[in-house]
Amino acid sequence: MNSFVRISLLGGFLLSMAPLSGFAQANGGGLGLFDDHSDVGAVQIAGSAIYDPLQGAYVVTGSGTNMWANNDEFHFVWRRIRGDFAVQALTEFLGQGDPHRKMGIMIRGSLDTSAPHVNACRHGDGLVSLQFRRNYGTPTEEIQFDTKGADVLQLARRGETYTMSAARRGEVYATRSLPDFVLGDRVYVGIYVCAHNNAVAEKAVFRNVRVIRPAKDDFVPYRDYIGSDIELLDLATGIRRVVHHADDSLQAPNWPEKNRLVYNHNGRMFAFDLSRRQANPIDTGEQVRCNNDHALSFNGRQLGISSGEVSTVYVLSASGGKPKQVTTQNPSYLHGWSPDGKSLLYTGIRNGEPDIYRIPAKGGAEQRLTDAKGLDDGSEYTPDGKTIYFNSERTGRMQVWRMKADGSGQEQVTNDEFNNWFPHVSPDGKSIVFLSYGADIPSGDHPFYKQVYVRRLDLAPGAKPTVVAYLYGGQGSINVNSWSPDSKSIAFVSNSDKL
Repeated sequence: MNSFVRISLLGGFLLSMAPLSGFAQANGGGLGLFDDHSDVGAVQIAGSAIYDPLQGAYVVTGSGTNMWANNDEFHFVWRRIRGDFAVQALTEFLGQGDPHRKMGIMIRGSLDTSAPHVNACRHGDGLVSLQFRRNYGTPTEEIQFDTKGADVLQLARRGETYTMSAARRGEVYATRSLPDFVLGDRVYVGIYVCAHNNAVAEKAVFRNVRVIRPAKDDFVPYRDYIGSDIELLDLATGIRRVVHHADDSLQAPNWPEKNRLVYNHNGRMFAFDLSRRQANPIDTGEQVRCNNDHALSFNGRQLGISSGEVSTVYVLSASGGKPKQVTTQNPSYLHGWSPDGKSLLYTGIRNGEPDIYRIPAKGGAEQRLTDAKGLDDGSEYTPDGKTIYFNSERTGRMQVWRMKADGSGQEQVTNDEFNNWFPHVSPDGKSIVFLSYGADIPSGDHPFYKQVYVRRLDLAPGAKPTVVAYLYGGQGSINVNSWSPDSKSIAFVSNSDKL
């Protein structure tokens, strides 16, 4: 079906952010992440759920008088889950409707109209709130957010604490928590719509829906892994699409050509054909302990890898072959090529001090480009070869820096409350994207399995970073340059354990 044709099942509503294709009416099946959908309470008009597997999006229609006081009326798309989890979605009401209509993410003890619940609620007039009913049939309570018009919602459970996060797309989350709230171990989890008028039905669309199982508290980094999804993000619309999954660790996708990704999986390098959804190993000879610090040359013909028990930089054909060792002093972690293909950039740890070095791609003497105390990492040339972007903790938190190609003129680019890693320059040279951890993470660490942001900064005077992806990930998510060749999209890895 043509993805640019309005789908009749949507009742004539034009989806303002992007067209949706491949929709099918759900009748207890075909609901993607969810198992079923139901009307809750005495709704006058039966609700419905429509799912687009290509974009992972849901159109939900619901009636109902309200979700308040001691009973609720709404349409619910759900699954049952035990333990800790988080659900997130990019939300949008369709058409004009009641200012008090509601949509959001719900965790509920049962499907009874008066059941205890917690829900991340977006109202038609822009109000966003954490709503909850503590016990069966008791009045609903509410914690309102200062943020108005938030369209990115997340609701997480950790033990008996429930945390709602909300943001306008592009901004960072505001959060509210509800501790010591008991709903039982196995709960109903999903997305919902309530019309606030039992004589009408309201529609809403949920995009980028993710149900996330976090890593266990006792997991051992670099030994224990949870599932990985390679995702593609359209930067204009904010829509994410999962293209590849593994039950263990996929890391660091490059995007050298329109229909090809290159990534790391269990120490091996792979090429992924986006048109066929097929992964093929890249022959790296004896180097089968590749880490996620790899880079493709600007012309896409050569692949640089970091491999071995002591990380060493090698170069080989992008299609595979015998690697040629480049660095003789190690450990060395590769991050970038010069546009002319003659030089490599990498982080070298020498006498316990991690700095950025440059070396001829054919091998030779290395040149130290940074000498500040603390970790300097993630170096990458701009397409014109004049500037190198990198991250450094020299002023306290990890921040984005840049310098001239010869190492002179080092200057700080970001200066905020986050720890910012791995700046990647777009092929058109106009923007960078980078990974942002909260201030609770040590500046010199970029761990697995955390709530992180991918942020974008246009390289124009006065520009400020904006959030382009809200994800559970971290190490391996975006360690290498993953811009699409047309500078319109990026690839990254998100994580979740099995539900």
